[in-house]
Amino acid sequence: MTVHGRIVHATVHIPEGRQTVAAVEDRFSAASPGVPLSRGVLQRMYGLEERTVADDLEQPSDLAAHAARRLLADTGTEPGAVDLLLYAGILADMEEPATAHVVADKLGLGCPVFDLKNACNGVLNALEVADALIRGGRYRRVLVTTAEVSTRQSRWQLDDPAELPTALPSLSTGDMGSALLVEAGDRPGILGSRFFANSWGWRAATLPNPYAQHRTLGHLRIDSARLRDSFEGLPGKVRDALRELGVEGDDLDLVCVHQPSVPFTKVVCDWVGVDPGRVLATFPTHGNVATNTIPLQLAAALDSGRLRPGDLVGMFGFASGASAGVVVCRW
Repeated sequence: MTVHGRIVHATVHIPEGRQTVAAVEDRFSAASPGVPLSRGVLQRMYGLEERTVADDLEQPSDLAAHAARRLLADTGTEPGAVDLLLYAGILADMEEPATAHVVADKLGLGCPVFDLKNACNGVLNALEVADALIRGGRYRRVLVTTAEVSTRQSRWQLDDPAELPTALPSLSTGDMGSALLVEAGDRPGILGSRFFANSWGWRAATLPNPYAQHRTLGHLRIDSARLRDSFEGLPGKVRDALRELGVEGDDLDLVCVHQPSVPFTKVVCDWVGVDPGRVLATFPTHGNVATNTIPLQLAAALDSGRLRPGDLVGMFGFASGASAGVVVCRW
């Protein structure tokens, strides 16, 4: 019998904390009095209304475990039935060991684990890996987890007004945890995936490692124009890959795209040839939740009844590095 990997369920943990655009701008102005910031600029530029903020004591592993615990309960999956746990977040509890170990310990799992990282495309790559391992017969049930506490990287204090354009994106991030369960099945689930990279564009968005070269913790720096340029040629490759998988944009019942801002969401929809109106907008009320963006859309679609068994789903990711990818699945 041919074995297929399929996504069984998706859940998210949304922290109770909220920070409005006005509160973000007030805090920034108080910390950087010498840097002028126009009222409402975050909403005008990015479409942000408010963002989710985790409790100060919660680590990425906590948010990921919250989401995974709910997923296991929703699906009736016992911890001992999980064969592999992947953690795909940008942010981690520590440099060593893998945060996947911390998440697994909090869930009471005894399976193998490892971290997988590729900026905001980490979850899509984790799905690719999970599917390959399931198809190859190595595992039958893979738990994919992720979490971000990106609001802690917000750049509140600037000395040079010229730094403002690269600091503003850090004020639009949000915190969240997510989990997806991928299982072996006898019917096609994940139909295919394709990934591409322009690695020469890695300098456009960076968060320096605090331990490399004995540096202190660096700041999140995003050159939005340079980041967009770094995707040169990748949209066409994604569209070609979709056709190679035998799918057209209009065939998709649900479209999920990475959402770092409202304007960029529209750009991505144009790149991949889908109507922005078909995408569940998550950025305005959550912020850029990075690796959680696509799981959030899946979970929201499930909760609202917009995603049903048999639906054809297209997940499109564009991440700093730069990388792009598409995963197509039958729910």
